[in-house]
This record gives sequence, C-alpha cells and structure tokens, in this order.
Amino acid sequence: MNICINLLQQVNIEEKIKDAPDRSYEIGVFIGAMLPFLVLVTIAYIIYYFNKKKNQ
Repeated sequence: MNICINLLQQVNIEEKIKDAPDRSYEIGVFIGAMLPFLVLVTIAYIIYYFNKKKNQ
C-alpha cells in the first residue's frame, strides 16, 4: 500500500532546489530524481537483452 502512495505522490523539484542550502543539495536532488528512471531503463534493457538472446 505504501508503494502505491509513494508512486502517486508528486515531488516538486523546483521548490526543493529553491530552498536548497547549497549547491551540493541541488546535485543530490537532481540525482535522486533521475535515479529511478535510470534503474527502470536498465532493468528494461536487461530483460530485452536476455529475451533476445534466448530467442536466437
């Protein structure tokens, strides 16, 4: 149930960056926003690669 709630929450990155105490916090927010996307792309590529290899 918590997973569903977390997926539905909207994070306002611009507001976090505006309230950031320093530049390193901004970099952390950016990495934190991009990390889930990169993980999903990596998982999708691995699934694609193994399925393609399996069919050959």
